[in-house]
Amino acid sequence: MEFMAFLTVAILAFALVMLLAGIFTAYFGTGKSRTIGFVLLAVGLIVGVLWVYLAGLSDIEALKVCGFTDVVLQAILDFLAIMIGAIVAVAVFLVAVMKS
Repeated sequence: MEFMAFLTVAILAFALVMLLAGIFTAYFGTGKSRTIGFVLLAVGLIVGVLWVYLAGLSDIEALKVCGFTDVVLQAILDFLAIMIGAIVAVAVFLVAVMKS
């Protein structure tokens, strides 16, 4: 179960980053890099949609073990907690550096 939860988060993170990198590259790129951006965007979209279908919507028992919605919700909450902790740590660091 833990491995499937890890795999779900890793694959969805990969798909999201590919999607965002593709959008960024397709928008700001020219020529070959714009084409590469559309390919990255397509790969991210295909991988994300395929994994959501396989792990969340299909009846494949091996993929349903981890509880897809619970794993994704927990990953989002973990990410928000990490971001809040990192922002607070950077703020404390900046205040300490600016006060010295």
